[in-house]
Amino acid sequence: MESPFRADIVKGKVALITGGASGIGLEISTQFGNHGASVAVMGRRKHIIDSAVESLRSLGISAIGFQGDVRKPEDAKRVVESTFQHFGRIDILVNAAAGNFLVSPEDLSPNGFRTVMDIDAVGTFTMCHEALKYLKKGGPGRSSSDSGGVILNITATLHYTASWYQIHVSAAKAAVDAMTRNLALEWGTDYDIRVNGIAPGPIGDTPGMSKLAPQEIDSKARDYMPLFKLGEKWDIAMAALYLSSDAGLVA
Repeated sequence: MESPFRADIVKGKVALITGGASGIGLEISTQFGNHGASVAVMGRRKHIIDSAVESLRSLGISAIGFQGDVRKPEDAKRVVESTFQHFGRIDILVNAAAGNFLVSPEDLSPNGFRTVMDIDAVGTFTMCHEALKYLKKGGPGRSSSDSGGVILNITATLHYTASWYQIHVSAAKAAVDAMTRNLALEWGTDYDIRVNGIAPGPIGDTPGMSKLAPQEIDSKARDYMPLFKLGEKWDIAMAALYLSSDAGLVA
């Protein structure tokens, strides 16, 4: 599909993307790179990261990968600092790392609940907290004429009503939405950082769909979808590109 944006719309920008080596995160990494950004991807599995970086570089994208777990503050700090050391600046942080599995509330252990909260909610805050120094106006690598950077949090629509077997994820994504609004207010005012969120519905050809809906969604279920089809990773990547570029500035 043809991009609606200029090929250089994020030229010169550096984006750090957690969960950026697979699924929606990888598509965001790819589209940011295709539009001129340098990309750092963070994930827990080294072979997945290596494969993603190889794929990105084969497209002519300046890319690097770091193994790390957003649940561990020391990993978050190391990856953020390493990204800055490699590229000399950080302009965009995309929090796309997530954990999920199907389970009824009565079968979900407190540890299982905590794990998803730690990845999605606490991990998102930890990455934001570590990246603040580099994203704020006047931060390291930013010239006096640069505005603040961008934070983009990938959430979901599960918690807008209720979803079967997703109480842990719904709670975590609700927390991320609340965090996004608060950071947009406080860090937008204090540090000129734009903070936004994207809440995808069902997106085809992603690890999440493979785990949560192993069987193809039947035609009856699709009848309830506005466009009568699953969303695509490209849709989310284009929204991410819009919100992370000058195109997303509000006059």
